[in-house]
Amino acid sequence: MTEVATPIQSLRNQPPAEASMPVVRASFFDLQGFELLQRVAKAFASSTLVPQAYQGNVANCMIALNLAERLRADALMVMQNLYIVHGNPGWSSKFLIASVNTCGRYESLRYEWKGDKGTDDYGCRAWTVEKSTGEKLFGVWIDWKMVKAEGWNKKNGSKWLTMEDQMFVYRSAAFWQRAYAPEISMGLPSSEELGDTYDAQRGVDGVYEVSVGELRQQRAANTAQNAEARAALSTPENVNAETGEILAGQPLPNAGMPPFSLQDALSAVQRGSFDEAADMARSFNQHDHDIVANAIDNQQKPAAERTRRQRTLE
Repeated sequence: MTEVATPIQSLRNQPPAEASMPVVRASFFDLQGFELLQRVAKAFASSTLVPQAYQGNVANCMIALNLAERLRADALMVMQNLYIVHGNPGWSSKFLIASVNTCGRYESLRYEWKGDKGTDDYGCRAWTVEKSTGEKLFGVWIDWKMVKAEGWNKKNGSKWLTMEDQMFVYRSAAFWQRAYAPEISMGLPSSEELGDTYDAQRGVDGVYEVSVGELRQQRAANTAQNAEARAALSTPENVNAETGEILAGQPLPNAGMPPFSLQDALSAVQRGSFDEAADMARSFNQHDHDIVANAIDNQQKPAAERTRRQRTLE
């Protein structure tokens, strides 16, 4: 005799409702996915294990989670290796190297060295073998000649002066990855590269701007170069014995030229960056300095006063 299940038994035997629901993937572009992404981001933002840039910042965590999903990487690993340098995101070089080594398309990255330490020819390049073809893929050479030409060793606290071999490995690996597998970094540079470049950011008008602090450093470097050039030219045969004037030699590089123009200062005034404009104007001649000062004064006056003054002039 067949036993008939009671309604209560039937309900007990039914799978939970969640089992029949469609799988929701965290994403930006559908309601359920966005809500799930927010919930996961809030959990990460409340943790002290994530870097400071993500603690209490749900938006940053959401972007990192999206990157992790697209890279098929662990979210915490992405957060620990995505650095913000001067407001720009960049991957740590060790993360890029690990991503290349584990992507399955190439053998592990290797490094070839050339030259003697202490010379401009000393450097290295990254290379590996593509598994599908067996072809050796060589990156570009990174040597001290390039480092000096690009000014990577001139930044404050530059690691090129204290751990050059490690920096050569990082930079050559980043160049190799950008040449052969740019999809791994999703177009983002390495954090070491960001630290070796000027803080230039693109404004809403499409113009790239450099911070006043960087310009001050450049002006100081120009001043030092001028001093070295004057010292080189100040030999007895090139100097007037009575006046001390240099009589011969090539023109001094950047002599008397500030690293920014009057137009740069006026653009800063229009943006409302009055302190930045005033800082630039300190290196101008008196005429240009007065133009900037008047522009700042006019912009800082209340709108009603400017309107009243304009009507008076009319």
